[in-house]
Amino acid sequence: MRKGYNPYLLPPWLRKTRFYCKSIIIPIAAFQLIRMLLVPTTGDFILLCILCGLAFTLHKDII
Repeated sequence: MRKGYNPYLLPPWLRKTRFYCKSIIIPIAAFQLIRMLLVPTTGDFILLCILCGLAFTLHKDII
């Protein structure tokens, strides 16, 4: 196993994709939170949990 994570070992297209996903995931999660507060459904709650988990993992460089 490798000791640390180096994003420069990824292909350029994957680095760009991660960068754009990292920058857009927070506004999408905020919009989903507002939508869930107005009309709460189970699907909205599950989607918000998935988006928050994805945002956490992207910003902590886990994935």
